[in-house]
Amino acid sequence: MRVLLVAPPGAGKGTQGALIAAHFDVPHIATGDLLREHVARRTELGRAVQEHLDNGRLVPDEVVLDMVRSAFEDARQRGGGYVLDGMPRNMTQARALYQVGLELGMTANVALHLKADDTELVRRLLARAALEHRADDNEEVIRRRLELYHEVTHPIVDWYSSRGILVSVDAMRPVERVARQILTALEAMRPLVDLVPEDARRSVDLTGLGAAFGDPAS
Repeated sequence: MRVLLVAPPGAGKGTQGALIAAHFDVPHIATGDLLREHVARRTELGRAVQEHLDNGRLVPDEVVLDMVRSAFEDARQRGGGYVLDGMPRNMTQARALYQVGLELGMTANVALHLKADDTELVRRLLARAALEHRADDNEEVIRRRLELYHEVTHPIVDWYSSRGILVSVDAMRPVERVARQILTALEAMRPLVDLVPEDARRSVDLTGLGAAFGDPAS
């Protein structure tokens, strides 16, 4: 099972990604962790990352893509599955990532979209900031991050939908219920993902099925 995670800040992407990876026994490829790991190991890529950081620049897409490519190659050696968390963040990255996947035979089976209401996300992120004593994560900053997500990242959702690999879930509910719904859906899809070509697939919206997973009817 090869899964991409698309979600706004505070939707639980890291938590759900780790749970999916553990369930299917596949690598959880978190781009933030990859960057830190390469910097810590002083690899060639890590030195390139550090140079950009030292000069106050963003890490270029091609450097992050090289790291993801390397992680995909390792995942292929381990059986071919993965959960990718933290990329893509825009359409340019999405298309570049797709090309890497095509070259390696590692394109995603599922683009998992965690949907959540902005008001709830602000509440969660403010609570997390208070818990972690992050004074710079105030409401204004959080709302700006969410606006950026809607403007730059969310259009990727439509692209994955047009490819027939999008699965949308309601991330507003408790973590364990969201996880149960995700894992149930992915288990049902697992026998089919390598048999059904993309052009014959249809996106799946599970956001209205909360009651079937133990949630009270709204």
